[in-house]
Amino acid sequence: MSLENSFLINRPIAHRGLHNSEFPENSLGAFQNAITNNYPIELDVQLLDDGTVVVFHDETLARVCNTDGYLNRVKKEDLKKLKLNKTNYSIPEFKDVLKLVKGQVPLLIEIKNAGLKVGVLEEKLYDILKSYKGEYAIQSFNPFSVKWFKDHAPEVIRGQLASFFKGDKLSGIKKAILKRMKFNKTVCPHFISYNISDMPNRYLKKYSELPLLAWTIRNEEDFYKAKELGANAIFEGFDIEKAL
Repeated sequence: MSLENSFLINRPIAHRGLHNSEFPENSLGAFQNAITNNYPIELDVQLLDDGTVVVFHDETLARVCNTDGYLNRVKKEDLKKLKLNKTNYSIPEFKDVLKLVKGQVPLLIEIKNAGLKVGVLEEKLYDILKSYKGEYAIQSFNPFSVKWFKDHAPEVIRGQLASFFKGDKLSGIKKAILKRMKFNKTVCPHFISYNISDMPNRYLKKYSELPLLAWTIRNEEDFYKAKELGANAIFEGFDIEKAL
């Protein structure tokens, strides 16, 4: 599958939408801001307790919603009560994000399925995406999530996320396997998405034929580093237009 003209290569991607103090991360406001400024959108999807697919990054509510609790214990009827960063924006359902975007900019969808059997979130996500007409790709740190799309939806562009996982609560063996992307022969990703802090590295050389994305770019120095390494930028928190 050729990605020569894909958004994954040709346009910096707004991390969790084009967010700022007015528009919180992964909010409809941040997504509209990205649309207005013509940036592709990276976002995170998870499941609520009742199986609703929502857009949210963390496993817990504390950092973004300023309240105790776990996202996977929330039900759909609770969403409007959970305000993002003390604004009027609440956690959006994924289907409502698609209604807003409507193909105006591409989407890079990160699958976050901690604690779930692979296939539960992936199937629900794909069922929603089947009727979506806009451009999109999926990615995940979990190689088995990526493989699910290879096996069940091979037409969907898929990417493998990776880093050195410094500070993450993973065993040394898991870190070694994931940072080396040992499952890539099984997963067959169409692109790689790697932590800019861990680039360059010898593991990426093995997959130099694949398009490369770098996350998360938060300043011009890292943007130029990514560009020098031939990677597109997943960015946030600075005026990237000055660096383009």
